[in-house]
Amino acid sequence: MLQELMTVVDQKQLAPKIFEMRLTGELVNEMQVPGQFLHILVPQSDLLLRRPISIAEIIPEKKECSIIYRIEGAGTETMSHLKTGDLLDVMGPLGNGFPLESVQKGQTAFVIGGGIGVPPLYELSKQLVKKGVKVELIFGFATKDVIFYEKEFSELGEVHLATDDGSKGQHGHVGHLLDTLQGKPDVVYACGSRGLLMAVENRYENQNAFLSLEARMACGMGACYACVCPKKSDSTGQTSYKVCDEGPVFKVGEVVL
Repeated sequence: MLQELMTVVDQKQLAPKIFEMRLTGELVNEMQVPGQFLHILVPQSDLLLRRPISIAEIIPEKKECSIIYRIEGAGTETMSHLKTGDLLDVMGPLGNGFPLESVQKGQTAFVIGGGIGVPPLYELSKQLVKKGVKVELIFGFATKDVIFYEKEFSELGEVHLATDDGSKGQHGHVGHLLDTLQGKPDVVYACGSRGLLMAVENRYENQNAFLSLEARMACGMGACYACVCPKKSDSTGQTSYKVCDEGPVFKVGEVVL
């Protein structure tokens, strides 16, 4: 883990309240594993806690990376106004990402995401395809207006969409969409809301599946215990994992969702 004042290369709005920001800096040299995140200090004096945001894409040859985030409060609202050339205090890359060694060339991966849980799955999918893995991309959104990166993902594999309001793709949540798919994947990767992760765990609990958890964080390095989740192996509920440094990615069945 390192810290750097990274430079904003570009920023654009992808959908209502959803932005893509590209950053450059030496920190990109440390980014290799998909599913890790950056801990960002918002340039506003009264906002003291960093914001954990997943890495959406790594472009090592340009020393660039991208993040995709949704405006949720004052911090992300401030970030959305940053321009090319602005500096951003970034720590990272943090956390344990998706294990690529769990799938081999010629095998099939189901990559499942919902809403703002989709961004880290882009770098994951790129690396899987580079490895020779067939990816099936299964995403859920609230409505068609907030769908992003459909074209980018479609260049990597077949994209299956569900929307809560039925405005595009399957009507309903991702669980309904999973019920329509044929075939058994060799590995499953998922990132999204608790409901989405529970749907994935219920379907693939005895398979090779990995879940990326969302959690509110403070330090981002495992020191403050603000982002813990119970271990499923402990029936007493007294022991837990720290999502920031022992996660955010866990094998299915390791944590209580």
